[in-house]
Parts: sequence; structure tokens; C-alpha cells
Amino acid sequence: MAYRRLGRTGFLVSRVVMGGNHVNPDNLDHIRLAIDMGLNYLDTAPAYGRGLSERGCGAVIRSTGRDKVFLNSKVSLWDIHRNRLFADIFASLDASEQKRLRAAAQDEIARRQVDAPDYFVDYFNGQRKELEDAALANVMERQYGRRIDRGKNYRQLILDSVDESLARLGTDYLDLLMCPHGASTPYELLNYPEIFEAFETLQRAGKVRYLGVSAHTDPAGILEAAVKAKVYSAAMVAYNFVNGARVEKALAAAARADLGVIAMKVARPATPRGSQPPPPERIAHLNQAVPGEANPAQKAYTWALRNPHLTACIAEMTRREHVEGDLPLAKDG
Repeated sequence: MAYRRLGRTGFLVSRVVMGGNHVNPDNLDHIRLAIDMGLNYLDTAPAYGRGLSERGCGAVIRSTGRDKVFLNSKVSLWDIHRNRLFADIFASLDASEQKRLRAAAQDEIARRQVDAPDYFVDYFNGQRKELEDAALANVMERQYGRRIDRGKNYRQLILDSVDESLARLGTDYLDLLMCPHGASTPYELLNYPEIFEAFETLQRAGKVRYLGVSAHTDPAGILEAAVKAKVYSAAMVAYNFVNGARVEKALAAAARADLGVIAMKVARPATPRGSQPPPPERIAHLNQAVPGEANPAQKAYTWALRNPHLTACIAEMTRREHVEGDLPLAKDG
């Protein structure tokens, strides 16, 4: 197993790590196998399986030992809750004001071209709505943000979420806390000091060691904002052979700032959800970049692992065959 330092956390993590979206207490043998093979980073979140992922990870660390893994969880409700609060305010406004706010939100999206097909990529149903909701909340914050109790709805939400996660995990601390979980815009990282206040409180209490952020949308913008904030130690962003050209500069800047970066959705463009096959031009591009007989997902991970600015790739390894096929790719890191 090859390891790489996760930015200013100083931790050496395996170059392939395990996604937690499908972890549950009844499917853990492949995770224990991965740890035996050298994996040392577990990723989870309250939203994954409505808490089942955290409970599953808790069972793993009880059997393997807490010191064997770098444990990351997230605040899944933060961005969803913020967007809902502003959606409720939006619904109370007259039609002309709604039209103005919608236009301003669309201008924000267009300015950075974050919905361009080869940058947005469209990883999951609802991704576009998440972006539009976040952009609308950003625009509304400047005029209507005073209507929201920030201490209760932003800071306290984070504190409560971490306590609930720790209880499900059966541990007293997280190595890394990601908030926002699924940021859609850089604005979310730079205009909510309550995130940093909550993190400081949790860190002082020994419940969280480092702060991170995750994002499917606008990964370059998120990395740039995380560097600018100077509080984040790590980021997990969508990075792959389709959007790579738009993200490379931000990745290099993150490396210079000692912000650890884990790539997610690395293989999704080559293995899209559902029965729809990937566009043949994408597979042709991938085969040219990574010749050989490996399957498309493994080629996608190989492509990403070549980047010296990445700490690791996160893979959705849901069974033993995935572990045995994907984890050895880290040996060449």
C-alpha cells in the first residue's frame, strides 16, 4: 500500500480510500479485508443510509481498533437546511421579487459556468436543483439573511450533528469533520463564520481534530475558497478525466497551501448510474490516456492517482471483489 500525507493534518492515508455511502452493519467483511490490505481511512456521513453507514463504521472500528483508521464524517444537514430556510422566505415574497432573485441566482451560476457539461458532469439526480437552491440562498442571504437565527440554524446544528454522529460511531472523536457536506458554491465556505466557530468549539472539546469540506459541483471554486478561508485542512471534491482540465490549477494551489485533497466521483464518468452506457467518446479518451486491459473504473482511478497534487481517490468498494480489484491500484502511487 502506498500512502500520502493529507495536507496539514499530517496524516498519511492510503492512496485509495473507501466511500461510505453503501456501508451498513450487515456488510462489513470487505471493509475489514481492506483494512488488512492497508486501507486506513473511513468515510461516512449521517445521510448515508440514514445513519446506517456510521453505525457500520462504528462496528468496524470496534473490531479493528480506533487507532487503525483515520475517521471522517460530515454535517449532512447544513447546506440542505440553509437552502430550505431561504426557500421558505422565498415562498413568502411577491412574484416580481421572486423573479428578480431567480435571475440573480442564474447570473451567479452563469458567471462561473459551473453547469458546463464537462465540468458539472451530472453525477446524481437532483444535482442541478442543489446548485440552483444554493445560488438562490446566496443571493437572498445579503438581503434576507437577518431573518434567520444563525446561532441556532447554523452553529448549533453542527454541534448537534457531531454529537449524534459520535454516538452512532461509538467513538469520542472524529479525525476529520466535513462541513459543508456537498457544498455547491464557494460562497458557502466564506460567508458563514458559524461553521468555523462550531469547529473551534468541537476542537477544543476534543471531538474533532480537523475541518474539511466536500463538493460535487464547482470543485475548482470550492478548492479556491477552502484555501482562501485558511481554516480547512482537507477537501473531497469531484475530480476525473472529464472535468480535470478545469480543476488542475485549483489542485496545484491547494497543494501549495497544504490543503489535502481526496478525489471523488473519479470513475463515475466511465460507469454512469442506471442502465445508460457512458458516451463512447469518453471511453475512447480514457483508453487513450490509460491503455491496457483494466476495466474503465480502474483506468479512471489510475488516471487520477498519477496526479501528485492528490492525496487519494475514494472508491465505492461495496464487496470483496471491488476491494481486491481497486485497492491494489494504490501500490503504484
